Amino acid sequence: MEMAADIVYGHHERFDGTGYPIGLAKQEIPLAARITALADVYDALRSKRPYKDPWPHNDAIEEIRRGKGTHFDPLLVDAFLKREKDIFETAEKLKD
Repeated sequence: MEMAADIVYGHHERFDGTGYPIGLAKQEIPLAARITALADVYDALRSKRPYKDPWPHNDAIEEIRRGKGTHFDPLLVDAFLKREKDIFETAEKLKD
């Protein structure tokens, strides 16, 4: 339950401290929340929503690259990008 609470309260924090609800930065943000933030943004960009069409994989990847060090933990972005092909294949299998 503690990890779930960390994710719920922390996945909208930003690595540079400009997120919400508290304004945590860097390692103050629990690791599970930093991982979830990255996955959540990728999923949100790639998914159809009532207010937007899904983004192509390459555009979503570029948005994540742009957020490296500001929105996202740079080490997690690097790890994410190393598995980009696997992430794409999984997203394609599970898309709406």
